[in-house]
Amino acid sequence: MDYNYKYDKDNMKNGIVDIVNLILNDYSNGRDIDNMDIYNQPDRDAVKDIVIKLIRIMYPGYYRDKVYKSYSDANRIAIVIEDVIYNMNKQIAIAFRHSDDYRDASDETLECGARKITHEFFERIPKIREYLDTDVQACYSGDPAAYSKEEIILSYPGLFATSINRIAHELYLLKVPLIPRMMTEYAHSKTGIDIHPGATIGKYFMIDHGTGIVIGETSIIGEHVKMYQGVTIGGLSTRGGQALKGVKRHPTIENDVTIYAGASILGGDTIIGEGSVIGANAFITASVPANSRISMKNS
Repeated sequence: MDYNYKYDKDNMKNGIVDIVNLILNDYSNGRDIDNMDIYNQPDRDAVKDIVIKLIRIMYPGYYRDKVYKSYSDANRIAIVIEDVIYNMNKQIAIAFRHSDDYRDASDETLECGARKITHEFFERIPKIREYLDTDVQACYSGDPAAYSKEEIILSYPGLFATSINRIAHELYLLKVPLIPRMMTEYAHSKTGIDIHPGATIGKYFMIDHGTGIVIGETSIIGEHVKMYQGVTIGGLSTRGGQALKGVKRHPTIENDVTIYAGASILGGDTIIGEGSVIGANAFITASVPANSRISMKNS
């Protein structure tokens, strides 16, 4: 490299103009990644803020509110609820532009649809909280290292990821585009736990440690299921690509199943029977009957 070359300010300015033009011209190729309409996409920071405030609504006494101040608990929660409703309406209306059902809809239609979905979602919050209460109980009952339920709510990444998934799952069922996945990927980034919002998960679900867990979109998980770090509930093959959309391609885990660290259970036809225990690092691609004990040696 010639270190004697003089790259003065004029050269620098001209170089910047050339670089800007180079990149702007590259945006004109009509590719998917060339889209510059940022106002037609849900805002990731806004969705993250919605998730954080929804967690506060789910656990009203555990997550400190640094913005809204009130002497009344009811007023404090009401302010947060109204804030989330306003912002969720806005983000869902934007997300609807990515739905075939709303692709050519007017702004008024989008906003009306968003208000309806937001209302239906908030009506489901008591159900979500019912399930979350059982998850807290499952974590407490199943972990001798837990000294209180407060400790679980405030510090367990498995419960945090499960809580966000239960929120996102209801929006997924309401056919909201993009936002449910954005929510669960936020949880994934915080915890290392990747649960698709389409996964159906029963009550009393416990994730212990959790890092590296993957649960696919069409997974069905029963009640009282306990899962350790590194577990994959996944598809056997994705070579079919988009042709597999909507097809049951992830396993069914029945009630009272324990799955130890590193186990991989794959395939839409695979059913893990009730009461089974799946040992660490087991690799399973076929169904096992109820009350089975599967280790790496016999899987």
